[in-house]
Parts: sequence; C-alpha cells; structure tokens
Amino acid sequence: MIDPLLNKLLRSPLAIIVKPLIASGITANQVTVAGFILGMLAVPAIISEHFTLALILILINRICDGLDGAIARQTQTSDAGGFLDISLDFIFYSA
Repeated sequence: MIDPLLNKLLRSPLAIIVKPLIASGITANQVTVAGFILGMLAVPAIISEHFTLALILILINRICDGLDGAIARQTQTSDAGGFLDISLDFIFYSA
C-alpha cells in the first residue's frame, strides 16, 4: 500500500546516506544484524515500560532496514542477504 510510495521517495536520500557507510566497509548484512539486535532490545524496554526508549529502538530498526537495502543495491545483492533480512524482520515483527 504505502511501501511503494515510501520506497520511491526514500531511495535517493538513502543512496546518499549510505555512501560513507560503504566507504568505511560496512556491509548490508552487518546493518541488518545490528538493526535486528537494536529492534529486539525494544522488547525488554516495552516490558519494563520504557516506552520512549522502545520507540527509539524500533525507529532505529526501521531505519536500518532501509539502509541495508540501499547498501546492498550499491554493492552486491545476494539471495542469502535477502533471506537474512526478511527472516530477521519477521522475527522482529513477531516479537
């Protein structure tokens, strides 16, 4: 529904943002895993009623989800990377 519109709007800014990350050797899979870990840290934050912290962690997770795709498009995409991304996204969503 809204994803195609957001993807179209964010593709160019994300492509610019990831250039320094790529130059420093950060891979899409590293961003995927880091975003997943930070997103999962929102679970105990929610349980302990630290809702602002949880919101920040969830927003960082979503930003990382956009950044990993932008990095992959500028470097190299792989089926394994795509599988890692969607698998960790679903685990995060279910948590």
